[in-house]
Amino acid sequence: MKKGLLVSIIAVMMIFLAACGTSNTGGSGEGSSDFKVGMVTDAGTIDDKSFNQGSWEGVVKASEELGLTHRYLKPNGTTEADYMTEIGNLYDAEFKFIVTPGFKFETAIFAAQAQYEDAKFVLIDGYPHNGDFNSVVGENTVSIFFAEHEAGFLAGIATAVELQEGEAGFIGGMEIPPVQKFNWGFQQGVAYANENLGTNFSIKPENVVYQGTFDDVAAGGQIAAQMYDNGVDVIFAAAGGVGVGAINEAIDRVKNGANVWMVGVDVDQYADGIYEGEKSVILTSAVKKIDQSAYDMIMAEKNGEFPGGETLMFDATNDGIGLPDENPNLSESTISKVAEMFELIKSGEIKVSDKQDGLIK
Repeated sequence: MKKGLLVSIIAVMMIFLAACGTSNTGGSGEGSSDFKVGMVTDAGTIDDKSFNQGSWEGVVKASEELGLTHRYLKPNGTTEADYMTEIGNLYDAEFKFIVTPGFKFETAIFAAQAQYEDAKFVLIDGYPHNGDFNSVVGENTVSIFFAEHEAGFLAGIATAVELQEGEAGFIGGMEIPPVQKFNWGFQQGVAYANENLGTNFSIKPENVVYQGTFDDVAAGGQIAAQMYDNGVDVIFAAAGGVGVGAINEAIDRVKNGANVWMVGVDVDQYADGIYEGEKSVILTSAVKKIDQSAYDMIMAEKNGEFPGGETLMFDATNDGIGLPDENPNLSESTISKVAEMFELIKSGEIKVSDKQDGLIK
């Protein structure tokens, strides 16, 4: 075999292995070889009950409906260089529609949208910038955000109406806008229920805590333990792995006879809170329909309608946020009241602020 041919074969094999190396749960469909959907995960696993899982579920759903090859890669770290490596691996393997979940991809997508001009990028919960926070959404990129404050508001309504009285707490991961908006929306929902729906819930300043990371499970458990010890009945955690720690603490306490609850975030976290049979400590979850956003963008590309250069908002008006479809720990009357509030937000009769506006930080 000629040396040049051998080198070419090795190069092709290296590209293929790089694209398949970390993980691949994709399928393929005939006639769709020109449209392959890739995803690069953020920190955490593909079953993180948060951004990675939600984004991937949307990718899988759309790809299976359309018969598209789909694949995800998990980077070795969370730096721009780590993300760019996997984006490049996908691109070299002809995956030119790439979904990236989370704000940590912002600078990587800024670079990638210029370097790979014939590829399409979906950046969920972030906007491309060069480290200066001046957003530049390229014509081959769409930037997607969610109205976390509206989802938080509905979760606050559900919590107050279902439990009627008590104390609530909030545990956030990093103190960034999406997490803050969950907090502020939740506080507004509790306050609205107190003023209009006959509930009596309080949130004390010391029970609003931003841990500073999304992966310190032990710290989440410690913070939750302190809040429960101080009389908190229910904790809303928007904190990734930190929230998992809080859920674990709630499970341990309920197993020992305590009556405490958690409110999940991003996706339906009911299963994470199961402690006996089908019983769960998750009262409900403030949901961002991450899966739907990924699904919609793939469908848009397939139909020649990819909204490149745009920043999209998923909120109540397009059913982009809400509570889970099933809420086993909520009564029918609570579910009905939440549905009523959702329609009032959707119509604009209730306006939930995405600012602090005097609320506990």
